Amino acid sequence: MFLFSMLLLFVAACVGGWLLVFPAGRDALADAVLRMGRGLDRRWRAANQQSAQGASSLSRRGRALLAAARGVLARHPLLSAACIAFVMLPPLAALLLAGRLQLPGVAEDTHAVNEQVALLLRGERLVAPPALPPAVFTTAEVTLIRPQLAGANRNWDLLDADFTQRLLLVFKLMRERHGYEMVLLEGYRSPERQNELADAGGHVTNARAFQSWHQFGLAGDCAFLRDGKVVISEKDPWAMRGYELYGQVAEAAGLTWGGRWRMMDFGHVELRTRRR
Repeated sequence: MFLFSMLLLFVAACVGGWLLVFPAGRDALADAVLRMGRGLDRRWRAANQQSAQGASSLSRRGRALLAAARGVLARHPLLSAACIAFVMLPPLAALLLAGRLQLPGVAEDTHAVNEQVALLLRGERLVAPPALPPAVFTTAEVTLIRPQLAGANRNWDLLDADFTQRLLLVFKLMRERHGYEMVLLEGYRSPERQNELADAGGHVTNARAFQSWHQFGLAGDCAFLRDGKVVISEKDPWAMRGYELYGQVAEAAGLTWGGRWRMMDFGHVELRTRRR
């Protein structure tokens, strides 16, 4: 409908330009309008004269005016259509566009956020934890599961602000409610690194550059910290229970949890918006 309105506006602009450039067109339009005015005036006077004949004259006058309008439309269809378009186009465009206008950068919130979590998100601004030594992420146990983790980026400042607060809230709730200390394995991911991981095979990722929320700072891979060591493997019953709780808390915070995917990624969460 919007395109149709723009088409009508384009046609009206063309007609206006034609009248502005060609004097003959303006003269023809003036003559047509003058003839129309005279014809309507004659019919109006005739209808007024007939009104003295009684109540039935009202019906005859209405029919006369209707016949006059039909005659004008029949003789000047293009001119009539142009006039109607000029009159109807502005309100029609306003009606069609009503409710569709949206401020730039504003996305609809499609996340079902727990009410208690929503209150926490509107409260204090959480601060990212101190960075852990790089050696924590390159132990034999970690490297066996995530061999590419040494080159991962764990800079919280490169993540989206809204996503950061949601993920930090998840960390806070996991620690205070369930006793799990969590750690960010990888946050922002460059397009080059994304392609490198995709080249490593589908067991790592099927997403190439700019097909992942990592490139937009809206995704994070997380794990647990136990006795100063990173625990990733879901084969560990303690870690698997943690992932289940982590998924519940993350979804309550409006995040998408990778544990529900066909290729399950228990530590992955992302905040899906329209920015991608």
